[in-house]
Amino acid sequence: MNHGTSRPPIPTGKAPDHDAARLGELGYEQELKRSLGVLGNLAIGFATVSPVVGLYAVVQVGATVAGPAWVWVLLVALLGQALLMCVYSELASQYPIAGGAYQWARRLLGPTYAWLAGWVALCAVVFANTTIVYLGAPWFFALFDAEPTPGRIVAVAAIFLLCCTAVNALGIDVLRLVLAAGIAAEAVASLGVGLALLLLFRENGFGILTETMGAQSLSGGSTLSALLTVLAVGGWAFIGFDACVASSEETRDAARQVPRAIWWTLTSVGGLVVLNAVAVQLAHPDPAAVVHGEDLDPVTTAVVNSFGSWSAKPFVVVVIIAFVACALASQASAARAVYSVSRDDVLPASRALRRINRRQAPVGALLITSAISCSALLLALDSSAIGSLITFGSAAIYLQFLLIALAALIARLRGTWTPAGLVRLGRWGTPLNVLAVAWLAFEFVNIAWPRRILAPPDAPAYQVWAAVIGIAIVVGTGVLYLLIKRPQDKVRVGASFADGGTDPEPSTPVESTA
Repeated sequence: MNHGTSRPPIPTGKAPDHDAARLGELGYEQELKRSLGVLGNLAIGFATVSPVVGLYAVVQVGATVAGPAWVWVLLVALLGQALLMCVYSELASQYPIAGGAYQWARRLLGPTYAWLAGWVALCAVVFANTTIVYLGAPWFFALFDAEPTPGRIVAVAAIFLLCCTAVNALGIDVLRLVLAAGIAAEAVASLGVGLALLLLFRENGFGILTETMGAQSLSGGSTLSALLTVLAVGGWAFIGFDACVASSEETRDAARQVPRAIWWTLTSVGGLVVLNAVAVQLAHPDPAAVVHGEDLDPVTTAVVNSFGSWSAKPFVVVVIIAFVACALASQASAARAVYSVSRDDVLPASRALRRINRRQAPVGALLITSAISCSALLLALDSSAIGSLITFGSAAIYLQFLLIALAALIARLRGTWTPAGLVRLGRWGTPLNVLAVAWLAFEFVNIAWPRRILAPPDAPAYQVWAAVIGIAIVVGTGVLYLLIKRPQDKVRVGASFADGGTDPEPSTPVESTA
């Protein structure tokens, strides 16, 4: 295995593998199985973002805090993330490699900044797996009308996670087939249910979408504060597209197809989330009950009220399918990110983490990250502790986004990075990068801001401050590791990491992937 910056030769005796050759230029050998097309890459991103999971994560809180008017906040979050996609598309095109946060930052600003950015990203994605299986577990109880006690939820979530691990260990081809079936069901159900609620089962006029119904009273009577709170929560609906980047080394013609998949993932999922959020508000028989906290599952209420009681179980099945696909794709993304970073020997147990099985899956990273995610489920025995983990996870993900966008902006302004991939935004690149950094800095602070309104009644102080405390712990341990173990010294840095490396000039640059 090549852990430095030496470049393996292009295989001879057959047509050159340009993807493997480009990966060699970036310093690594092709070890994962490159069998995904653009639709396969898109499937992984779509499943990770997941319109059903994303909607369920935010709809009840959004309506309770800001009333039906909360849906407009989704458009703000979607536009903000589109700014980030502009930066992502240029980087993914020039550096088609797994482990974006670490690998991109390494070439933009060097190994020290890259290791810290990668550490934050790895903590975020590993614990995101815990959050997904924990939130998905209660739906299995709903399917069988069983009582979900905390201990039972932890047990089912652990089994859920281990099953996903087994599927992922079978390799990218099996994962692609499972996800294709899952997202097909989810996409059809999301689009069909959303359109039906919107066109056939409206209970309320469109004017309700401008009403708060007094929900702002929870925010001291300030509508702006209420909407900012919803924006902090709503940002969760538009994350996960970096899973497309994580599978770059398994995607054919990755420099061209991954940027496309990123944009298609964000726009398709974003459109479905907004459609269904609006449809639920218009079809709900009693929006005031949601605002007053009397209806904790407004999506199911709207669906069952519209289609009839027979639809309850099928709808639960759709939600379970969405959570299964989301967990599978998220776990796959986390494993590939860890595998990518471990190739530079900068993580503890790097040798085990970069192990590949005979199906060319990163089984070492998969098993170890799954063990960590599974151990974190024990926090679910204490609802305040698991709530803290969920809050921290959202903040850490946006901090990861911010660190990537900031690295790109600094390198642009220094003149050490000029986009040279197939996707180049030209004169618009820098101003869009500035706007992306501004959006992400604002949203990170907004998410991390301690709000008692988002914590359960009588929640301990550490839960209210969970994002701040969690980020401080992660960054603090990362800095200590840098100072003590000095992983940055293991990365052989040359001029290529300052100016972007030897990048083949694309014959036909693309001004935009949107």
